[in-house]
Amino acid sequence: MKTLPVLLVLAATLLWVAAAQALLPLPLWLDALWSAGDQSIIEIRLVHGLMPRAAMALLVGGALGLAGALLQRVLRNPLADPTVLGVSAGAQLALVAATLFVPALLSSGRLPVALAGAAAAAALVFLIGSKRGFEPARMVVVGMLIGLLASSLATALTLAHGEYLLSLVIWNGGSLVQQDWSAALRLSAVLSACLTVALCLARPMQILAIGAETAAALGMRVGLVRAIAITIAVFLTAMVSAEVGLIGFIGLAAPTMVRALPIRHEASRLLACVMVGAGLLLLCDSGVLLIDHAVGEMFPVGAVTGLIGGPLMLWLLPKLSGRTPPQEVQLADAGQQGRVCRLVALLAALLVGCSLLALVLGRGPDGFAILNGEELAAFLPLRLPRLIAAIAAGALLAGAGAILQRTTSNPLASPEVMGVSAGAALGFGLAVFLIPAPASWMFLIATALGGAVVLLIVARAAMASGMPSVRILLVGLALSAFASAVLSAMMAGGDARAWVILTWLAGSTATIGMVEAAILAILAVSLLVFSLCAARWLTVLPLGAEIASALGLSRFARVCLFLVAGLATGTATVLVGPVSFVGLMAPHIARMLGLTTAAGFVAGAMLIGAFLMMLADAGARFAAFPYDLPLGLFATLIGTPWLLLTMTRQTR
Repeated sequence: MKTLPVLLVLAATLLWVAAAQALLPLPLWLDALWSAGDQSIIEIRLVHGLMPRAAMALLVGGALGLAGALLQRVLRNPLADPTVLGVSAGAQLALVAATLFVPALLSSGRLPVALAGAAAAAALVFLIGSKRGFEPARMVVVGMLIGLLASSLATALTLAHGEYLLSLVIWNGGSLVQQDWSAALRLSAVLSACLTVALCLARPMQILAIGAETAAALGMRVGLVRAIAITIAVFLTAMVSAEVGLIGFIGLAAPTMVRALPIRHEASRLLACVMVGAGLLLLCDSGVLLIDHAVGEMFPVGAVTGLIGGPLMLWLLPKLSGRTPPQEVQLADAGQQGRVCRLVALLAALLVGCSLLALVLGRGPDGFAILNGEELAAFLPLRLPRLIAAIAAGALLAGAGAILQRTTSNPLASPEVMGVSAGAALGFGLAVFLIPAPASWMFLIATALGGAVVLLIVARAAMASGMPSVRILLVGLALSAFASAVLSAMMAGGDARAWVILTWLAGSTATIGMVEAAILAILAVSLLVFSLCAARWLTVLPLGAEIASALGLSRFARVCLFLVAGLATGTATVLVGPVSFVGLMAPHIARMLGLTTAAGFVAGAMLIGAFLMMLADAGARFAAFPYDLPLGLFATLIGTPWLLLTMTRQTR
């Protein structure tokens, strides 16, 4: 069993040789290597393309395997890796932002920018996680949320700058394609240095494995050891992101495989993680090369490695510790109920007033102005459908978020966090690729079903585990990672239909018609009516699964609530795309305003969500006049500060 890392690398190498022979037969390789100045195009592709690509696969896999091993060891967390903890996404966001807005920063190379983004993401994750003593479950939730946030921002920024779209999409996919040996030489030097330092930490990390308190009592400087190990992991992740883009979950898979081996010494375990990571990535890349030879489609290897992340996280979840206690619920008296009703009425009046202003406010070459009667008559058929659609979509997302937060007793639950938006996006993508000339209603059904299926899986896992809220979030995040990876793999082939998905991902109300807007409005009203009828369920569930069962609340109630939230998210996602945090932010604002009753909480959250999405639509319409910017970009930019503030303040 101890020879498994060597056998894996050997098997991956043999598979790569079999794939590379399609370009040039093996007996001719020596001539290609030693010929000077008179190489053919095929020989150049082999020597300066495929061979450095194989070397990069080994080096990148080894670097990510080492990074994951260090993070898992010092945090005592089997799910820790650069992807799960948001470090890779932080590097991605920094590189995308620098490419779009400050390209001069890249003049000295991409590593400093990637390192800054990775370090910022890691610092934020560890700052928030330290408030609970780096509790494994909380660290994973916070890391996945930071990663989701950074990825959403990077996607929105990419889609807002069409001139960079193709190159950034290819880079985000994680491509190992090389033109020479320079990148492999750089990464080999960095990996050698980092591995040397990590091996020097082998003994302290083995002591740290028995517990931070015990290690500190033995005189070990726990904080220093953690800081050095985390710094190495962040540096390796930034280096990989700068050189090849995003390669996900190798740092999670390699240490998981090594833990199953009878390796007792820490230094040997670190070396095994490097070898297993190298073998896994070369194996994935060899498969990509074989697929390219068979069907003529080249997929970024990052899209392939992403497919292992979701299933692996689901398999590892039982090994995590940590459980969120039931949410404290304050029951409202008659006076509070009256105040809640007045507040909801005030929110409704504010929404109506601002909606009327959005209809009559315009922007021209001379600035903002109020439209006169003739201008309003001309623009109303264009503005009214998109306004109704934006308001209805915001209400649907916020209502779904409010239901999920009450059902799971967790204020971090939302459609974006629990994988519903990613499931809806995957449903949309499958409709694009599998249905010839799909109609609008087909997209609506596909996205709704995608979101509902994800939530039904989450609900099943929740009921099987007794509704611990942290586990529910982790199941949703794992499914989100898997759905996103499948969608990325579908788009990475270069098919023309991928551009339909990319355009939709931006989210826009510009082409919405009155029929679609009316459907969304009817669905929003239906969700509100359902929520009012299910007020008792939403009042009892936050008290905990045991109390809810004692009060006669069956599992059917939970399944219904999850299913309705999934359908609401799926239909709204057709309009706004999967990059928004309205479903998380609106319920938090409602809670801050003192909406304590279940019915008032959901109704207030839906009104606030409608208001926020209306603001996002106005921003998308006015910010870059006369052009429309992606609606999802503004929704994400509005939701970003609230997400960070929520995670920073949450201490449970």
